[in-house]
Formats: sequence, structure tokens, C-alpha cells
Amino acid sequence: MPTSSNTADFLHILRERGFLHQCSDPADDLSGLAAAAPGGVLTAYVGFDATAASLHVGHLLSIMALRWLQRTGNRPIVLIGGGTTKIGDPSFRDTTRPMLDDSQIAANAAGLRRVFSQYMSFGDGPADAVMVDNADWLDGLDYVPFLRDVGRHFTINRMLSFESVRQRMEREQPLTFLEFNYMILQAYDFLELSRRYGCLLQMGGSDQWGNIVNGIELARRVERRELFGLTTPLLTTASGTKMGKTAGGAVWLNADARSPFDFWQFWRNTEDADVGRFLRLFTELPLEEIARLECLEGAEINEAKIVLATEATRLCHGAGEAERAASAAGSPFAPDGDGLPEVTLRCEDGADGVPLVDALVAAGLSASKGAARRLIREGGARLDGQPVTDEAATLTASAVLSAGRKRHVRLIVTA
Repeated sequence: MPTSSNTADFLHILRERGFLHQCSDPADDLSGLAAAAPGGVLTAYVGFDATAASLHVGHLLSIMALRWLQRTGNRPIVLIGGGTTKIGDPSFRDTTRPMLDDSQIAANAAGLRRVFSQYMSFGDGPADAVMVDNADWLDGLDYVPFLRDVGRHFTINRMLSFESVRQRMEREQPLTFLEFNYMILQAYDFLELSRRYGCLLQMGGSDQWGNIVNGIELARRVERRELFGLTTPLLTTASGTKMGKTAGGAVWLNADARSPFDFWQFWRNTEDADVGRFLRLFTELPLEEIARLECLEGAEINEAKIVLATEATRLCHGAGEAERAASAAGSPFAPDGDGLPEVTLRCEDGADGVPLVDALVAAGLSASKGAARRLIREGGARLDGQPVTDEAATLTASAVLSAGRKRHVRLIVTA
């Protein structure tokens, strides 16, 4: 049941687990935000533009923040940016986003919606999550009345002062008038959600701080509403890499974009120095257990990485997929390769089989044929667990193909 401490509990979790970067509440203990929530129940939202058919690991901090919001008895709103995607957020981008048509945006939005049901419970209850699309109100706006009623509260001077805009201007990179309107529309979203759902808080990554502050100021000027903003930190790995970026591209959350096994492997390959931090942010394990795991050293740190990989995969893909991924990683050379990602290759007419070098590249285990040959020469290529050192080897039957001891693919060879 909701209690007056729901909002305070949520904010405490964000602080102790490392989610909190900035908050518009001037009080150090965030007591102003906690006191503003009616009955102690806080309604908050995060917006996700439909620029791709899946979200990726870079979005997980915001998704986990919404999950903790609901777990503490508060009400999360997932805002799909069907309207704002038509413009594209220019924040900290060097170039204008590609323009998508309505059918592409609708297809992408459908892909985005699939992941949220894994992290939140949607319904009509006081703490059930709500999913809305800002196209519902943005598409129907009349341009001149909108400029008169909303646009007059934004000065060009202030908009030019935002870091994301200033960087584009200093680099003499184009910033279109269309993009320039994005921050106004996002501010209007916050006002509209406060009107429709009593939303008091907008959350997002640290790159969204300027856009969030615009919404707070718009609500104050138009309706004297007190709204709040909160951002999560920009995450980088211990080696300085942006979180979720790999040599193979983004780490997608949808299973049809990245298999649960590959998702599990991403977390299993976490750098030692990041394990404790990622356990706090991307799992729900008690902090006492995390403290034990992050103190492990040497080969024992692998235990913590396996826990991280399994817990993160469980949240994203379900317990069954997490268990299958962990099992497949632990015994990758089982005869059927159960749980491994599959790649099907066809023998060319008249060929005796598929060249091993080609198979490594096609399976994504090597970036080029040259890299594949080096892998073979160095003893890193394996078939069903056995090293293959012949660069001219061909595959005539299905097998588990590996690069090293962590990356595995079930290769299916057809005539």
C-alpha cells in the first residue's frame, strides 16, 4: 500500500545505488520533491524517441530508474516520442538525425514498447505504469496558437546558451530550425503530462538536463506549477568507453536485435573495475550481496560477472532465457549447442564445404578474413571445443564455432 515514504524511499534508492546526477530540488536531501508528491506517491516520466526499433543498454539507467519508481509504490510514465521523433533531438549530436516517415516511426515505436513489459507492470492501478505517445497531443497543435501561447516563453538568447546548441554553433555544424524547436516540444510534453496525469518529475540522462529545465520553467510561467527534474549520470566503462558501445555496435535490448546469449555475454565481459557499480545500477541484488561480490579478486571476480550477466539478462529477457544463456556459456560445446546464437551458411555449388575463414567472418567472430587467419594461427579458433590451426580448413557439418573461450556461435552448414 502507498505510504508517505514512497517518494522518499525511491529517492534514497537512487542515491545509494548511484543513479542520481542532478536534481532541480534545491534541498540537498530532496525533501522539496518528496513533499510535493500528493499522498507520498510520485508520478514521474522518461521519454524515448522512436529513432530505432529497439532501445539499447545506454537507455537502461532510465529504464531501471522507472522500475525502482514502481517498486517503491510510485507511478511511472513511459512516454514514446511518436511526435518528437519527427523532429529529432539535436542534443550533443554533430549532425541532424535522419528524417523518418510515419510508417517507420510507428514500426519503431512498436519495437520499443516490447521491452518495457519486462521491466514494469502496466494497468489502471495507482502504481501501475502508463505508456503514452506524445503524437497524441503534438500532432494536433495549431502552429500559430502554439507559438503565441508556448513559444513566447522561450528566448533565443537562452536557447543559444545551452551546451548542446553552443557546441554545434562553435563547430559551425548546421542546426536546423526544425531541430531548434525540439526543446520547446519536450518542455510542452512535461507540461501536458502534468496536466493529464499529475506528473511531477521528468527523468533522463545528463544530456537532457537543459531540455528538462525548459519544461520546469514553462510550467512555472504558464500555470505556476512546481515541477522537478532529475538526471542520471553519463556512464562510461573503467577504460573510458561509452556504456553499451562495442566493436559490434550497440547492445540492443530486443531479442530480435541481439540474442539473449549475446546480451548475457556482454555483461559477462564487464571490466573488473566496473562490476560493483554495474551490479548496483543494473540488478536488484541487495547492497550487502553486491558488497561481497565486488570484493572478490583474481579469478573469483568471474563469479560476480556471471551473477551480473544472469541478473541483467533475467530482467531484460526473463529467467528462462537467462538460465539458458548461463548454461550455454558454461558448457558451450554441448552437441546441440543449445542456447547459442545460430548462423546458417550454405556451401557454394561444387565446394567441399564452407571455408573456416569465411565462417568466422560470417558468424561475426572475426572482423575480416585477415583477422580470421590470425585467430586460427594463434590457436583461438575452435570447433566443438577443439583448436583448429589449418587456415585452409573447411566445414562440412554443423558445429559450435568459437573465437577464444567466451564467444561462441552454433554454425549450421547447408548444401
